[in-house]
Amino acid sequence: MDQLYDVIIIGGGPAGLSAALYGARAKQSVLVIEKEKSGGQITITEEVVNYPGVASGSGKEITEVMRQQAVSFGASFLSAEVKELELQGDYKRVITTKGELKALAVVIATGASPRKLGFPGEKEFQGRGVANCATCDGEFFTGLDVFVVGAGFAAAEEAMFLTRFAKKVRIIAREPEFTCAKSIGDKVKAHEGIDIFFNTEVKEIGGNNKLEYAKFINNITGDEWEYRPENPAETFGVFVFAGYVPSTELVKGKVQLDDFGYIITDRNQMTDIPGVYAAGDVCVKNLRQVVTAVADGAIAATSLEKYIADKYQELNLQRQEKVGEPAEAGSKVAESSAEVEVGTKEISGTFITAEMSAQLKPIFSKLEKKLRLVALLDDRGISEELKIFLKELSPLTDNISYELHSVTSAEAEEYKKYTDSYPALMFFNEEGVYLGIQYHGVPGGHEFNSFVIALYNAAGPGQPLDKYTLDKIKGLNKKINMKVFVSLACTMCPEVVMGSQRIALENQEIEAEMYDLAHYPHFKEKYSIMSVPCLVINDKEIAFGKKSTDQILELIESA
Repeated sequence: MDQLYDVIIIGGGPAGLSAALYGARAKQSVLVIEKEKSGGQITITEEVVNYPGVASGSGKEITEVMRQQAVSFGASFLSAEVKELELQGDYKRVITTKGELKALAVVIATGASPRKLGFPGEKEFQGRGVANCATCDGEFFTGLDVFVVGAGFAAAEEAMFLTRFAKKVRIIAREPEFTCAKSIGDKVKAHEGIDIFFNTEVKEIGGNNKLEYAKFINNITGDEWEYRPENPAETFGVFVFAGYVPSTELVKGKVQLDDFGYIITDRNQMTDIPGVYAAGDVCVKNLRQVVTAVADGAIAATSLEKYIADKYQELNLQRQEKVGEPAEAGSKVAESSAEVEVGTKEISGTFITAEMSAQLKPIFSKLEKKLRLVALLDDRGISEELKIFLKELSPLTDNISYELHSVTSAEAEEYKKYTDSYPALMFFNEEGVYLGIQYHGVPGGHEFNSFVIALYNAAGPGQPLDKYTLDKIKGLNKKINMKVFVSLACTMCPEVVMGSQRIALENQEIEAEMYDLAHYPHFKEKYSIMSVPCLVINDKEIAFGKKSTDQILELIESA
C-alpha cells in the first residue's frame, strides 16, 4: 500500500510541536505539516515570562527549541497547505498542495488567527495604519499617536511595548475593565504614556492613502468623539488585539464544533471521530496560553499511542523503522529550513560572532558551486555596514567571493541595469549570470537566516522543492519583480523573503529584492507601507502579511 504515517499533525505551533515531540519519542512515524514557518502566533511575542522553567525568552526562541527537540526524536516537517481531509475509516487521508498523505491518526493543531472586528476601514487600511503585530510594525509609528483595540493580555502587553515608539498610546476597550490578570492591568493603568478608554468601541476609521481620522462611541452613554492628528500631514496607527477566531475551516462538518467554531474534544483530546485528535487554541478551553497548548499536544500524542497500537494489530500492519518521504512530495521533509538556521544578532559593531561562525562553517561546507556577491555602495552609513558585513563573511568559505563598487565608479556601470536602489547586494554565479536575488541593506536581525538560506539554495544542494511546486515556478513565463519590504525585528518577514527568493532561483524571469524599509523611506511613502512584511509585485500589486511559497506563487499568477 502507499506510504503510511502513524500520525500526521496539522499545525506547527506549540501544540503541534509538543504532539510531534511526544509522538516521535514514542517511536511513532510523525509528520508535521506547516502552512507557514513553525511556531504559531506566539512567535510575534517579544517576551514570554510565564512559561514555567523559562525565565524570559521570545516566542520564536521558545518554539524553535521545541521544534529542534521534535526533530531530534525523529519527527519530520513538511511545508504545505492542507486542502482537504478525509477522516472517516481506518486510514486518514490528508490532501495537500504537495500531494496526498495517509496516516492512522491525525492531530488538528491549526490554532487561531487574529479576530477582525469589522468596523469600517479596518480591512481597507490593513498594512496602511491597521496592524496586528506591535513587534513587527511598532517602529513605523515612531513619534505618532497609536490606538490599541482590546482589553486582554495581548492588548495590554502590546500597548506597553508600543510606548517605546508612539507619541501617545490610547487603549480602546469595549469592556468596563481589563480582562487580563489584574497585575498586568494595573501596570498599564500606571503607565504615563497610555490613556485608557473603557466601554468604548471603534465606530469608523478613514482617510485617503493614509489614516486621517477615527471615530469612537461609548457603548454605555452613546457619546461619540472623533480623533484627528494635530498635524494634518501626520497619520496614526490602530493595532487590533481583540482575541482570535479558531482556524477550523478544514474540519467544519467533519468533527463536532461548538457554537463559536472551536473543536470539542474529550479529556484525552480526541474528537468525536476515532483517531482524530485536536490540541491547542483550536479547542474548546478556558485558558489559551502556550503552557496549555503544550499540555494539549502531549495529552493528544500519548492518548493516541494506544489507538495506533490497536490499529496495527487490527489491520495486521508491520511497523516501519522510519518513514522516508511524504507521498508525492518528492523530497525528504526532514531537510527543512531548520538545517540551515543559525542564531541571529542585532546590528551593532561586529555582525558575525564567533558562535555564528561556528554554526555557519558546516553549512558552508555543503556548498557545491561558486557564488559571487556584488555590492554597489552609496555614501550612506548603511553601505559602510554592508562592506564590514561582507568582509566578515568572506573568510568562512572559499565558495563565496565578493566585489565592492562605489555607485559612482566606472566598474558599477555594468551592474546598474539590475537596480537603481543603493546599497544593493546582488547574487551572481561563477559564470557571471545574475541569479535574481538582491538585498538592500544589511541582512542582519531575523533576515540573517534568510540570507544564509539564500546562499545555501544558490550555491549548495539547496532546500528541496516538490515537483508540483517546481513545475509551477518553471511554468511562469512572464517578467516578475518582487520587492519584499521588511524590518529586521520582524519575525514574520523572513518567510516571505525566503519564499520569493526560492522562486527567483528557479526561474530567470523572476527576481526577488529584500529592502530594509528603515533605510528606504521613499518606498514607505510610495506604497503607503505601515506594516511588514509587505510584498510588492511589479510595482503594482501589494500584499501584506506572512506568505508561504505557494501563496506567493498564487499572487504572481494573478498579477
